[in-house]
Amino acid sequence: MAREQLQTLSEPMYYILLALTDECCGVDIMQKVGEISRGRIAVGPGTCYALLDKFLASGLIVQTKAEGRRRSYIITEAGIEMLNREYERLEAMLSEGGAILNKK
Repeated sequence: MAREQLQTLSEPMYYILLALTDECCGVDIMQKVGEISRGRIAVGPGTCYALLDKFLASGLIVQTKAEGRRRSYIITEAGIEMLNREYERLEAMLSEGGAILNKK
């Protein structure tokens, strides 16, 4: 069964939304994702801009300014709610997995 779009977040989606808790442009987002994930996640331009379009259409982020081709964005309340739901989902997975794996 295919998962409903934006019901859960992929790692790049999660980290892009985390990066957008501060206003920034696409290039800054890609850099911040690397910093936040300590280099574990790298987001290229194709992925970044495709996800930004998806997040804009879903109301998870808003564009704050446009200077030539450079556009800046920030997360909305709906985006914060999505991040919190995903964080809680991941915490539950860790807890449930730990309960089983720590028994072995």
